[in-house]
Amino acid sequence: MGDFLTAVSTVSLRSRPAAKNLVVEESVPESSQPRIRNSPTSPEEVLQILRSSPDADAIEDLLLFLNQPSQKSAGFDIKTPTASSAKVVNELINTTLTDFWDSSDQTNRLIIDCLRSVAGIGAVLAKLRILVSQHESTRQGVKKSDTTTPLSDLISVFSQLLNSNDLAQTIYADIDRLVDSQAKRTLLWKEYLALVGTGKIIASVAQAEDTVKSAGGQDNSSWLSDGSKYSAWMGRNVSNMIHQAGNNPKACKATAQLCGKALGIGYPVRVVEEIHTLSTFASPDGLPLLQSLLQNLQVHEQRQVLDQTLKILSNRCLPLLSAPDFDEPLNESSTTIAATSATITGMVGNSDAMRAHLETWLSDPVLNASESFSIRRAAVSAFVHSTKGSANMLEDPVQDLMEKTMKRFGDNLFVKHSPILQQEACAQILLLVAGYAHRAQPMSLFIMARSSAHLNGMSNRLNSSSPKARFLGMVVGMAISDLVDKSGSKMNFDIDDMKTPEGKWYQHLVRVNDKVGNYTDIKNVFGNETTNSLTKSSQTNKSPASRKKPVPSKPKPKPMIQEEPRGSRIMEVLDDSEEDDDLVPYAKPDSDPEDEDEDPTMINRDKPKAPVYIRDLMAGLNDSENYDRHSLAVKNAAALIRRKASFGKEVSDHALELASILVGLGDTFDMEDFLELRLQALIAVLVSNPSQMAPWFARQVFDGDYSLSQRTTILSVLGLGARELAGYKDEDEDLNPKIAATAFPSKQLPERLHKLYAAERNAPLTRIASGLERAMIQPMALDAADKMSGPNILKVRTFSSRMEVEKRKKVIPNALAKIVAEGFFFPLTGRWWQNLQAYGAENVHFQPFLLSTYLKTLSLILHAAGSGTISLPQMTAEFWELILSVRTNALADVSVLEAVLFATLTLLDMNEDKRRLAEEHSKQLIETQEWVELVFDRVGGGDEEGERIRMLAASVLMKTREVVEKYQRLMVGDLVDY
Repeated sequence: MGDFLTAVSTVSLRSRPAAKNLVVEESVPESSQPRIRNSPTSPEEVLQILRSSPDADAIEDLLLFLNQPSQKSAGFDIKTPTASSAKVVNELINTTLTDFWDSSDQTNRLIIDCLRSVAGIGAVLAKLRILVSQHESTRQGVKKSDTTTPLSDLISVFSQLLNSNDLAQTIYADIDRLVDSQAKRTLLWKEYLALVGTGKIIASVAQAEDTVKSAGGQDNSSWLSDGSKYSAWMGRNVSNMIHQAGNNPKACKATAQLCGKALGIGYPVRVVEEIHTLSTFASPDGLPLLQSLLQNLQVHEQRQVLDQTLKILSNRCLPLLSAPDFDEPLNESSTTIAATSATITGMVGNSDAMRAHLETWLSDPVLNASESFSIRRAAVSAFVHSTKGSANMLEDPVQDLMEKTMKRFGDNLFVKHSPILQQEACAQILLLVAGYAHRAQPMSLFIMARSSAHLNGMSNRLNSSSPKARFLGMVVGMAISDLVDKSGSKMNFDIDDMKTPEGKWYQHLVRVNDKVGNYTDIKNVFGNETTNSLTKSSQTNKSPASRKKPVPSKPKPKPMIQEEPRGSRIMEVLDDSEEDDDLVPYAKPDSDPEDEDEDPTMINRDKPKAPVYIRDLMAGLNDSENYDRHSLAVKNAAALIRRKASFGKEVSDHALELASILVGLGDTFDMEDFLELRLQALIAVLVSNPSQMAPWFARQVFDGDYSLSQRTTILSVLGLGARELAGYKDEDEDLNPKIAATAFPSKQLPERLHKLYAAERNAPLTRIASGLERAMIQPMALDAADKMSGPNILKVRTFSSRMEVEKRKKVIPNALAKIVAEGFFFPLTGRWWQNLQAYGAENVHFQPFLLSTYLKTLSLILHAAGSGTISLPQMTAEFWELILSVRTNALADVSVLEAVLFATLTLLDMNEDKRRLAEEHSKQLIETQEWVELVFDRVGGGDEEGERIRMLAASVLMKTREVVEKYQRLMVGDLVDY
């Protein structure tokens, strides 16, 4: 029997030191008062107790003493920045934390309270870096338990130490209470800002988590390593300090310093969003508190807060669409726009710097074109009302804004090279400001209408080759003339474009007169969204057992008793010869595989059912803990969305939320065909309401906080959705990734890696682009072969029957052509140029895989729209400028080079009117021809990839030379100064 009991380990219990300073009162409960009768009188005694190997009770007694507010009267306080307190803090981290962390919740809380100071935070961060460096230097010889466990505990300590929305206020109050010298207070507060506001904590915790993962530890990511969550935590701390500061100038200055550090971490929108949610719109005096904060910020920080506020208001309170709704009534100002205008007006206040920046934002389409029309409308109203109390009476800010906008709108370079998205935004702001200026000072607008800037701008607009640019010029000219000219001399372009809803909508912009409302009306929007987010997070954090509703037990059915029928019976006699031999009897039903389990307790009768409502679908997609429910939601998402799209408003009301969930959805359970199912669901959302969802998807490619894989998925959704709207759905279904197989030349990679690399090669966008390449190159190859085969007189022509010719003709209803420009193409190209001007060529969108996918998406959209699209000239101009701008990047990467050549070939193939190309794009033709000749000479053949590039380059050369040789004389006049 002795062999059954084996000693695993031996634990020696350390006796509690008989220190006279630690005497416990048995009669007093722990919860009512501490158990220390004679407290330590010096830091040396505290260190002596910590170093004497105390037990859990002695440590708890000492921690209770260190957290008492009366320690300062005894000559010692652990939160006072002295050398003695620093020794105690280091001893707590090096010894006590290692031995007693997670021994009890009470001990954990007391340790955290002792370390909640500038010295404590700095010591924990230093210890974390030391452990990481030790692991990096001795990685080969360190056991898992020796490294990962203390590091994991320290990450947990750090997370709990900083996990408080009033930490900054607590630290600032302790500094003000414990430090006598103002100079020392300032230095200590700057030290705290250097710790939490410079990204040191994010980088150190992220490196520590990577160390734990590499050593085989658990993958428990902390919020400290997430820059977005960390910035939101900083914003909440700023909000708490705003409320506590009040009218105290020193506290306001300290709050502004904390806010400035938070804005510099890299996620300013999260910081400003938390400030608005918890401060500006949380109380009636929130805006005055925000104004006091802005007054103490530096000028560039004030501008940053205003920029992020405009972005947040555009995303959360106003429509997310960049394109306005032309059926929207413009004469009445909505409550949300009035409240938004009041918020912007309150933030600008009497600050000349803020007013100047708002004027810059309104006059620069690069800054405001990416936001919705509603925020531009509210910003114009706020600017006009904020300038009424301007101290400088010699200048009229509204007139200055109108003059700047008018010069920009009519500038020749702006008309020729700016995206239509920016030109539309500039026209909208010009008309809005013109209306306000006319109501304030009619003569000022009359003078501006006769100025050279306006007249030359109208001439540049009317001479433009872009129909959209001419339309904007005509509608602006008519609207301004309607205000300043008499009835007999008003400008009038009697064309159909001016009578469309869009033309009438633009002409009514000068009649808009928004008022400044009450900023607290936005409180409901922010409050509802905050509540919803908190509800979602709480539901996500709950365990499946806690979320599972009790299923009521079903009553046992009563046995059926068959009764004999009463009365006469009617019987039908059938002839055996009339029996149908073709009738097949029903097959025996298959047995339920669950019934084969020998243990009946393992059978799950409460299986989830496929969702039948969009709300149930979103709940199933968000449920990342129940595999059955989640998989059913993913597999049935596309079919449910398509079925509900034409039935009621269920899909349209939840389209944005549903698309956000699907784009950010991760493959939690490693499901088969997850990427394809998610892609099909996103395409279903897009085609359900393309005019609304296409601009939203285009916005997420550039402004959304997504990874490269998610951005390429969004681009694939736009490309495939456009082709489906154009009538190519049947052709694309033949290239379904679940059917197409990829044969590797030898052995396959492991399954997970095979899916990763095969998905890139089998991407629907890539396969469709390859098919279009063959379709465009094959006629040129056949034509070349035909010319090389001899004179036409020796050739035998074959004639097809009429029936075969009719079969080839397939009329495809193209629903894309009407919305392709405003919904798909211009949002993608316009945001590309805005992103390039804002961040340069070093942003993530120049990553080769993403850039090649982006170019192929635009090519597929252009091809799907067809050669008869009304907006084809403007789409050609913007796309050609974009293609030529990435020539340098194309020479550095083969995938980008192939995408650029394919895009150029598609562009030339879709423009059947070659004369118009020679007249309007002669410079682009010559530049393209010279560059492709260089590519053809530099790229060598011999391999499959090189031959494909050379084939594309040769096709582009043939297309360009054909146009240049045919219209060479016509192009000479435009190329004199080239």
